[in-house]
Amino acid sequence: MTENYQQQLIEKFKNRSAKVAILGMGYVGLPLAVVFAEAGFEVTGIDPVESKVEALNRGESYILDVPQEQVQRLVEQGRLKATTDYAALQEADAVSICVPTPLRKTGDPDLSYIVSAAEGLAPFAHPGMVIVLESSTYPGTTRELVLPALCAQPGLEIGDNIFLAFSPERVDPGRKDWTTYNTPKVLGGITPRCTEVAAAWYGAALQTVVPVSSTEVAEMAKLLENTFRMINIGLVNELAIMCNRLKVDVWEVIEAAATKPFGFMKFTPGPGLGGHCIPIDPLYLSWKLKSLNYTARFIELASEINTNMPRFVVGKVQDALNDHRKPLRDSKILVIGAAYKPDVDDLRESPALDVIHLLREKGALVSYHDPYIPTIEHNDYHLESVTDLMAAVREADCVVIITNHSVYDYPALLEQARLIVDTRNALGKLGRNHPKVVRL
Repeated sequence: MTENYQQQLIEKFKNRSAKVAILGMGYVGLPLAVVFAEAGFEVTGIDPVESKVEALNRGESYILDVPQEQVQRLVEQGRLKATTDYAALQEADAVSICVPTPLRKTGDPDLSYIVSAAEGLAPFAHPGMVIVLESSTYPGTTRELVLPALCAQPGLEIGDNIFLAFSPERVDPGRKDWTTYNTPKVLGGITPRCTEVAAAWYGAALQTVVPVSSTEVAEMAKLLENTFRMINIGLVNELAIMCNRLKVDVWEVIEAAATKPFGFMKFTPGPGLGGHCIPIDPLYLSWKLKSLNYTARFIELASEINTNMPRFVVGKVQDALNDHRKPLRDSKILVIGAAYKPDVDDLRESPALDVIHLLREKGALVSYHDPYIPTIEHNDYHLESVTDLMAAVREADCVVIITNHSVYDYPALLEQARLIVDTRNALGKLGRNHPKVVRL
């Protein structure tokens, strides 16, 4: 019977007759759904947010990286649709779970979305189904949280008539060179048969699949990738603080070091970490290891440094205003860029949120501009992006560049501003030794 279910599924993937479902239609789920639909599969997206479901069924995209025309075409062709009803899983041969995995305010992992997805899926799981968890989380999550929900259903045997695997999402929003389609896809199953079936599914739509021996290896691989980045960003952020004390230009130091053709990888400092992975994923690993009486010291230290960068930036703003004989309180501060990285509409964990909060806490009159983020709703404030950028620049006592979107005319900003704190070296050589500019 095992061979029957296994081979039947593999054949369905080969001829693109399998029905695919994606749980969670956000920054990960929608691009993945589009890739499967483009490969010829019939895809149903399942999401509890009715506005997303309605938009998709109208053929509208709400993710910057997914073109509207593409979604509209796939919907019109009948290859992509959406619903809020888990019952749609009854017809699905393959399910990918792409739900958020944020941190709680206490710093502990919030696994409620995965638990909810597993509980919602389980009653509709059936023989001849493959399930892949994509949500970034700690090693062991697939086996400890998703597997028991499936095993509790009568008649289901993992690796026999139903198959479970983990494949970490590697989406880097805003990139055109590496996308969901061509970024190599690491994948590990609960059993070897689970790996084989899941790899056959993903291999029918994605350019490269990299099978590994277990779900834990696949889970840990994602955490290694993001821990590597987090620690190196923490290192270069601390270098920026040290260079500030030494009165050395950190940007010139980095450019000089980057001329070495081996043994060095260029990282740049900034106002803090943002996004859906790098500030969060390593802390999942650290949390898990605490339960094993081990302290992940590199992770904890890097997190401490990166978390304090918004305060360092506010200190630079305060010192810059002081040098111009102005107090921070009641000064007009214009924050340029609110998204967590350039040229995306993603505000998740953006350091701009903390910088704005800290500036307001010290009595500054803060406004912001971001062409991709029309409004900000944070814990203690609501702001709308200014409509006339250059008028706001001229009016501000200090302009703080947080996110270096490519659409900005930086020479014009420099010309019109009274004072600029540039946390991203967005002004480049224009800002070096310029009397109006303070760099990180």
